[in-house]
Amino acid sequence: MKQQKVAIISDTHGHIDDNIIEIIKDCDQVIHAGDICGAHVLEQLAEISDKVTAVTGNNDAPGLWAEEETEVVSQLPRTATIELPGGSVAVEHGHIHGMHQPEHELLRQAHPEARVIIYGHTHSMVIDDDQRPWVVNPGAAGATRTRGGPSCLVLTALEEGEWDIQMIRFHDEQVA
Repeated sequence: MKQQKVAIISDTHGHIDDNIIEIIKDCDQVIHAGDICGAHVLEQLAEISDKVTAVTGNNDAPGLWAEEETEVVSQLPRTATIELPGGSVAVEHGHIHGMHQPEHELLRQAHPEARVIIYGHTHSMVIDDDQRPWVVNPGAAGATRTRGGPSCLVLTALEEGEWDIQMIRFHDEQVA
């Protein structure tokens, strides 16, 4: 039984939590759904995985990253599609489908062929699997507005077509 484990992260805003890094190390590939905020984040991911897919968020544009990183950010796509055993995954940041809370129905209309649609932007972890395509958000994998702690999703895709998504959150440590 062949399977693929995919780490799904978003909204790192220049920093990936160490606990999230450990999750990524145990996966076959990583997807970043935008608001990367620096080439160093992409370099860090590339050191861990040879399969990294990243899309731009509303904070990923020339002029928002360091000037010497303009070429890197300019080459990132707005959307991506990844083929996995049993279907495809569509990735975008989501902010064009509702600035404060992307509309899941609009995401489904934009990517009807996908089995799962991944978005970021809200920093809130969500799995909406009531209908297909599923719409998921890994929350924030960095230190900015984590809504209780850095989080990510792990998608396990089996050759037989069975998919499972695990929600992972590392709770913020309370400082006394």
